[in-house]
Amino acid sequence: MTQNGALRIAGILAGLMGAAGVALAAASAHQPDASRLASASSMLLFHASAVIGAALLTGHGIAQRPLGLTATFGFVAGAALFAGDLAMRQYAGHGLFTMAAPTGGTLLILSWLVLAAATAWPRRAG
Repeated sequence: MTQNGALRIAGILAGLMGAAGVALAAASAHQPDASRLASASSMLLFHASAVIGAALLTGHGIAQRPLGLTATFGFVAGAALFAGDLAMRQYAGHGLFTMAAPTGGTLLILSWLVLAAATAWPRRAG
């Protein structure tokens, strides 16, 4: 896949994450004991912006391509695991799988570190 194709997919996923985050925020405002939904909403909304930022840094050559794309899609996967697990617990009474939310959170932390490395590391001339 080309870099532009990967970045386009990242933009689409960021839009879907943002929409889901707003929907979960609305649901949490109208349901009793919905703190899980509020947390899931925050994770999606914050990291939708992170996806856009990481994609832009990568697309403009500020972040190294392989690491920048890894961080970009790590944000997507991590937020999906974290928010998906919390939403499943709210609506289905059980999570996605054992340790899904902590796995997603760990992936988000690692993605932030990878993004830092991708922007700090000097690009190769070429």
